[in-house]
Amino acid sequence: MASAKQGYSEIAKLFARELASLDPAAQPERDAAWRRLAARMDDELVARVEDVVRLTPTIVEVIVRAPAAARHFQPGQFYRLQNYESLTSRVDGVPLLMEGIALTGAWVDKSRGLLSLIALELGISSRLCAYLRKGEPVVVMGPTGAPTEIPDGKHVLLLGGGLGNAVLFSIAKAMREHGNRVIYFAGYKRGEDLFKREEIEAATDQVIWSTDMGAAIEPRRPQDAHFRGNIVQAMLAYQRGELGEPLVPLPTVDRLIAIGSDRMMAAVKAARHGVLAPHLKPDHVGIASINSPMQCMMKEVCAQCLQKHVDPESGRETIIFSCFNQDQEMDRVDFPNLAARLRQNTVQEKLSNMWFDRLLRRGALPHV
Repeated sequence: MASAKQGYSEIAKLFARELASLDPAAQPERDAAWRRLAARMDDELVARVEDVVRLTPTIVEVIVRAPAAARHFQPGQFYRLQNYESLTSRVDGVPLLMEGIALTGAWVDKSRGLLSLIALELGISSRLCAYLRKGEPVVVMGPTGAPTEIPDGKHVLLLGGGLGNAVLFSIAKAMREHGNRVIYFAGYKRGEDLFKREEIEAATDQVIWSTDMGAAIEPRRPQDAHFRGNIVQAMLAYQRGELGEPLVPLPTVDRLIAIGSDRMMAAVKAARHGVLAPHLKPDHVGIASINSPMQCMMKEVCAQCLQKHVDPESGRETIIFSCFNQDQEMDRVDFPNLAARLRQNTVQEKLSNMWFDRLLRRGALPHV
């Protein structure tokens, strides 16, 4: 794009013979064909906000119409969302501009060209999702990242923590469609943080709701249960039969996928070699979805998403790009390294949030 302004004339020269042979009388037809092509490209590629829905006090769903982006989505992938400076709201002349942020593709409706992006309100960019307006054009890049590997006819254990549960909607659905039996441990700090309950139940054989505090999540299906405590404790109670009949006993699990905070996934990694080890297949596959800091999401370009791996046998250290493949072997992930990287911008983020709060006090804006 940077060279298009100066380079288009040179490219046009390559087609001089073809251009000279065109029938001038047919130019209106060619113009009409071009307008149809441009209209189709705009319809396919220009993303617009369809709706903004508040799911919990801290989680917002942005539904975007972007047919091409929705059509190519596969479970486990994500998108990059950003607003336009020329269109965004302003307070005291300051544009409320988002940085590009990586957001989960929770679901897509390919027939309508819709995709759902779910954001946890932490920094300014994620908080600005609540201020997007219906019909507003936005920048949506993707889908990107490697799709989650979906086996056939296996027993699959899904572990979701907080916002990580949003990633697992589409993954669980795809697992069931491929003949897998799916047990889902859905963990939340508070029962009030639950969202998209119907989607979780529709895509699973059994759900164990796990909460640390707040309201208990009352099961609505006979095979489901609620546990007060963390996910590791819930898994142990499940295996002991304290939560009813285990439809997918832990010793039968072939694949385990954990998506949540770095602390939650690190705890699962440790438990797999500790308290859970007697109850799991020695050869089961353990996967963690690593959402490290990201910026470009152009597959191995800016290097902000680097994640350190340590070979569990040799101790050899390697570095990979999380934007290229966020689903990583749990035993290789260096979680202390990930925790340090997630905190690297914490002071800047806190200062930015204070500035944003100041702007909002000076000019209230509609939001969900």
